[in-house]
Amino acid sequence: MEIENVSDTALWVAVYRAEESLRPDALFKDPLASRLIGDRGNSIAKNMDGSKYTRWTIVIRTVIIDNFIKKLVAEGVDTIVNLGAGLDTRPYRMGLPSTLKWIEVDYPHMIKLKNEKLHDEKPTCQLQRISMDLSHLEERRKLFSEISAQSKKVLILTEGVIPYLTEAQVADLAADILKQKNFSFWIIDYINPLIYKYILTKKRKRQMKNAPFVFLPKDWIGFFQNHGWKIKDATYTPEETVRLGRPVPMPWWAAVLRFIFRPEATQMQRQSSGYLLLEPKK
Repeated sequence: MEIENVSDTALWVAVYRAEESLRPDALFKDPLASRLIGDRGNSIAKNMDGSKYTRWTIVIRTVIIDNFIKKLVAEGVDTIVNLGAGLDTRPYRMGLPSTLKWIEVDYPHMIKLKNEKLHDEKPTCQLQRISMDLSHLEERRKLFSEISAQSKKVLILTEGVIPYLTEAQVADLAADILKQKNFSFWIIDYINPLIYKYILTKKRKRQMKNAPFVFLPKDWIGFFQNHGWKIKDATYTPEETVRLGRPVPMPWWAAVLRFIFRPEATQMQRQSSGYLLLEPKK
């Protein structure tokens, strides 16, 4: 089983959200996820390398981002733009305010799938879906300008998107978001560069050759700081799992590092991955 394109990863993610929803101790409920995944989503999840660790990561990251969103909406964010939205169903499941504008942007086939599968469902907020290839820069910049003009405080969400972009593409995106005066916050992935070699196994790279991780800067946080952004908040996946009481399915390399490097490895493990809430530098 190989990932055919980056959209396949959305099916993969939705499987784990659907599975989590069935647990008696579920950290969130996503009842629509199972409607979206299809047979292919289940096959991908079953056969992908490191599936147990990926499942845990997806569940914890969902909670992290949910918490960021709740806090920011309470603080006055009136528009959320979900770039590369995939099969996310937050406008339906989170009980968001009816006044909140939620804009999903993704490839046409993904937007079509969601429109077909969810046409009978009613979101709690003002949901809009836009079919767009975000690599088309002029279209993207025009959309950003229109959204900024119609909003007061915008949150940009790129859940699981950044790793699939080149450094040049991420730099362009960072600049385009920064140019909009009402784009106030940006949620991005974080991967500690020290674990790149452990998450990019030969089998995983083979399975994901059509949608590889290519954003691998030497300094992940420094990259965004150098492009006009600073950290407003950060939540690291291993630390959050302790708070939530959901044990980490520790990979073999983590145990080895803990034994060899001890304090250094423990610190790296605590902050090996997570999500960052960014805001423009003043």
